[in-house]
Amino acid sequence: MLAAGAGVITAEFFDTGESRELPWARRPQAAALVAQLADPDRGWDAVVIGEYERAFYGNQYASMAPLFEHYGGSLWMPEVGGRVDWHAEDHEQTMVALGLSSKREITRTRVRVRTAMAAQTLEQGRYLGGRPPYGYRLADAGPHPNKAHAAWGRRSHRLEPDPVTAPVVSWMFGQRLAGHSAARITRALNDAGVQCPSAAGPGRNPHRAGAGWTLRTVAAILANPRYTGWQVWNRQPSEAVLVDPANTGLGHRQVQRWNLPEGWVISKHPAHTALVSEADFIAAQDTTAPRGPARPAGRRYLLAGLIACGQCGRRLESCWSYDRPAYRYRHGYTSAAVPDPAPPKNTYVREDQILPHLAALAILLAGDAGKPGRTNRGPVQLTGPDGTAALIGQLHADGAVLTYDPDDRTLRADGLDAPPVIIGTDPVGTHARRDRERRTA
Repeated sequence: MLAAGAGVITAEFFDTGESRELPWARRPQAAALVAQLADPDRGWDAVVIGEYERAFYGNQYASMAPLFEHYGGSLWMPEVGGRVDWHAEDHEQTMVALGLSSKREITRTRVRVRTAMAAQTLEQGRYLGGRPPYGYRLADAGPHPNKAHAAWGRRSHRLEPDPVTAPVVSWMFGQRLAGHSAARITRALNDAGVQCPSAAGPGRNPHRAGAGWTLRTVAAILANPRYTGWQVWNRQPSEAVLVDPANTGLGHRQVQRWNLPEGWVISKHPAHTALVSEADFIAAQDTTAPRGPARPAGRRYLLAGLIACGQCGRRLESCWSYDRPAYRYRHGYTSAAVPDPAPPKNTYVREDQILPHLAALAILLAGDAGKPGRTNRGPVQLTGPDGTAALIGQLHADGAVLTYDPDDRTLRADGLDAPPVIIGTDPVGTHARRDRERRTA
């Protein structure tokens, strides 16, 4: 043994199942070792590493060596024949080379695996694992094609329609082809009590609540080309991104992002039973639900991002209402669910109710210019569209927020002690009158 005769082993740290790409602070056992290293009563004074590949990846040695030296802990490794000398140039070069070799091994393995998976999808249409799409279930496809895995008793799998959920998928595509929106399909599924994917298969969706269908779930199913019977891979690949760009020592984390169709790998032949024809799937992607009047040209929202709700503090979203720009916040309401009567009523205000009062707001903001973060430019003269645009630009530059209170229909410049500005009449009566006029027209 490396440390034979030099001491006894008092503790062992093994990070089973953790990637070597993770820095020591994010590996449970390695982090525990570092915590003990900082303890003067730790009960040991040296660390013996048997496999450098698992310990140091990339430049991890460069970040850990000063820590060991600071706390007086020594490091022993077979590659240097015993104890690592923190100040020996040849030892440092050896450790850096070993870290790069470990990184190279991971990179080569990743390339080989991805190349093999792409070939298996393209040529064989093989099911490559993961959760089967809603509407399918796994079926046995014989012994594993890899002889070693087959010798261990592992089996390969294929997709087959689930008799319970496959009709639901076919119905969803039929509704979409009939012109119904994804939100309407979502409401219909929830109203009918159809189990959502996480409720229908809780064992394979332990990270989901299973509370009901969501708009995003329905949209993902309607956009999944695997329902046409072809095997598709690399639609949502994993990639490494920095945990914190301001602290690169925290390393990377894996995230999944949707890939463009140009990056998909599609099998040359159908791989499983289709739940929708190719023609219907393509038509469903091009189908849009009928909406209201045609979108007018040059639709603009001058105050987008500037107005907040006086009840909850959230920014109002832009909306086009009665052929004019307006702003609203719906307090948790979504088009995919039945509105809950408990939340407060929607906050709504038209843009033409605010613009005439920007001059008053400009005076209030000019009087507040001496406060930190304010630009001391003096009052803006609103003599026309150019003056209005200048003030709006100044509001954006100053990071200003205009808070609208729907109860008394007032607008207040953020943080000012000055009286709020009353901006108009109740839009509800106006809307009701216009509704009556349109129905009688």
